[in-house]
Order: sequence, then structure tokens, then C-alpha cells
Amino acid sequence: MNKNIVVCILLTIVTCGIYGIYWFWCITETARTVNPAEWQVTGGMAILFSIITCGIYGIYWNYKMGKAFMAINGGADNSVLYLVLSLFGLTIVNYCLIQNDINNAFPVGA
Repeated sequence: MNKNIVVCILLTIVTCGIYGIYWFWCITETARTVNPAEWQVTGGMAILFSIITCGIYGIYWNYKMGKAFMAINGGADNSVLYLVLSLFGLTIVNYCLIQNDINNAFPVGA
């Protein structure tokens, strides 16, 4: 679950977004683990839905990740922030913010 955010950003850039798809999958699977009541969709299904809807599902996904990670984010609801960032094309910033919450909730060696 824990990832180095800078390495993830660099890998996403170097692989022309392919690693970003993997990162999207990892975050989605973590959401299923952390808050199964809020998020039941698998990573593969989320990728497929995003492709089928030409990215519209990805915007919805960003909003729902704010709700799904409230449990590990100290109860803070970042769903509107994630929605606004995704509407401005800054989804990678959302990935970084979500990954930071995951890294804080599940430190290495814990």
C-alpha cells in the first residue's frame, strides 16, 4: 500500500501514463480494503468504466475517493477538492494526496 510519491510521479511521466493506470488500480484496491462499505468496485472495473465513459467515470472516481478515504484521513471529506482538481485536469495531484493519506495511515514497518 505504501508508495514513494515522487517515484510514482516520475514513473508516470517516464512511462507516458502507463504507471499512472497502475497507480489508479492500486489506489482503488486500497479503497476497497480500507472502506468496503463506501467502495466496492475493483481496480480493473474502475479502469474499464473510465475507458468506456471516456473519462467521465474517472471524475466520479475522484469524488468517491474523498468519501472512501475519510476513514483514514481523520474524518476529513476531501471529495469536493478531488472533484475540482480532476475537473481542472489535475488528477495526478489527487493521486498524490490520496497516496499521502495511505502512507500516513499505513507507515512502512508498522
